[in-house]
Amino acid sequence: MEQPQAQPVSFFIETEVASSYFGELLVYIYQEYILPLYMNFTNIGRWILNGREVLAFTLVDPYGMWYVNVEVVTGNPLEVKMTPVGAVPEKVLRKIKEDLIITVQMFEEQVRRTTLYFAWVPQKRVVPEKTPGTKRKVISRIFMGNMLLLFLIFIVLTYASFIVITEMFKIPVMYFPIILVAVQFLTVLFSHKIVGKMGDWPITAENPYVHILQYHIPPEQFRIFRERYSRDTLLEIKQKLYDRTLAFNKPVDSQVAREVFHEYGIDIKPENLVTKTINVYKLVKEAAARFKMPIPKVMLSNIIIPNAAATGPSPRFSLVLITTGLLVQLDEKEVLAVIGHEMSHVRNRDPLALFALVSGEYLLRVYYLWSFIYYFGLFYLFFALGVVYFIAKFFEARADLDSAIVLGQPETLAGALRKIGYRRIQLERLQSNRLGSWLGWNPHPPVSFRVERLENLKEPYRIKHPFLRSIKDCIEGLIAELQRF
Repeated sequence: MEQPQAQPVSFFIETEVASSYFGELLVYIYQEYILPLYMNFTNIGRWILNGREVLAFTLVDPYGMWYVNVEVVTGNPLEVKMTPVGAVPEKVLRKIKEDLIITVQMFEEQVRRTTLYFAWVPQKRVVPEKTPGTKRKVISRIFMGNMLLLFLIFIVLTYASFIVITEMFKIPVMYFPIILVAVQFLTVLFSHKIVGKMGDWPITAENPYVHILQYHIPPEQFRIFRERYSRDTLLEIKQKLYDRTLAFNKPVDSQVAREVFHEYGIDIKPENLVTKTINVYKLVKEAAARFKMPIPKVMLSNIIIPNAAATGPSPRFSLVLITTGLLVQLDEKEVLAVIGHEMSHVRNRDPLALFALVSGEYLLRVYYLWSFIYYFGLFYLFFALGVVYFIAKFFEARADLDSAIVLGQPETLAGALRKIGYRRIQLERLQSNRLGSWLGWNPHPPVSFRVERLENLKEPYRIKHPFLRSIKDCIEGLIAELQRF
């Protein structure tokens, strides 16, 4: 009996790689996705249709109840067509989509290792692209999350400085915790200025654009390229590209790039060159308008790690920091969705709420629970911090909901999270890691939970109390994992 064929399902995957790499991408999908599980696939083929390369395969149910015909069509974005035949479970289609997105991200990460990135903001100084050193990673983690780590560091420093400061300044011991909390509060009040120092360029209404050039260096040439051209030489090339294009309000094009690189003995392949221009200020302005907030200050940090942060004690005194890595890896709709998530933290004054939470636990512990801690010691600290981090997950889950409700595109934020957190999603496919993400000292819920929650969100505008809904969803998510374990 012939099985019923459902309507084809299509989705798109934006890719940052040049068109010359499309063929290699299809080979990579075959090698990393299909080949390891070859028993589950059949009808594997590859051809060219209307000038576009196509990879086709069929995912087969081991019990013969259904199958899914899949076609991956090259282009930017990639187009994926899934045609289910038989009673294909929805989770199967979702997993195919997620697997292909993750595989594309893995390929992009591989290409990124041999890619040269230049970013410019017109009328601003040319600065080199920064590598994510250890010191910068720590600072970034402190200020570009929800500042929970900063609060906890302050508490830890209490025990290191307690005796020294009280003796040096003759401060009564009983007042020291209050003074510490007051200093911490000042840090929260000026967090937008502190985070702003991490940026390289201000983005303003008069200067809203960020221009990015990517040149994919063939892997066999990359080592020689790095040995021959120093960081200073690359900065000279970047300055010359700017002087001959953006300084005259001209775009960075492949012809000028070839001429400048040729002057330094580099013969580039135009097909390996990708340029991109993003109106970052417009995206932040649109998000602010949707959230009915004043437009915050905007800073760009020239680092390839994809990240964004919005901080400050209130919407009036707030700042959005975006990295060039976020602009490289996401499309504009996805960047807007991520900014919406960060705007929620500012609109709801989450930094102040987390400050109150951590400071309240600390003062309660110091003034009322000290004898209790004497008996339970580290057990209490681990338990208390675990509870604090779990409550912090409510704020992150609420920010996801707010972005979905206000911008009306939960699937776009889900896509952005998949791209940024695809490594975490892979790890969370192991049940123990998923449970660890819920119980560990991480202020974010598991990425896989966040993505699935957003994709299953129907009519987000009907949600009246996002924070209460987020508390409920997080508790149910944890209970579900405990039951599976």
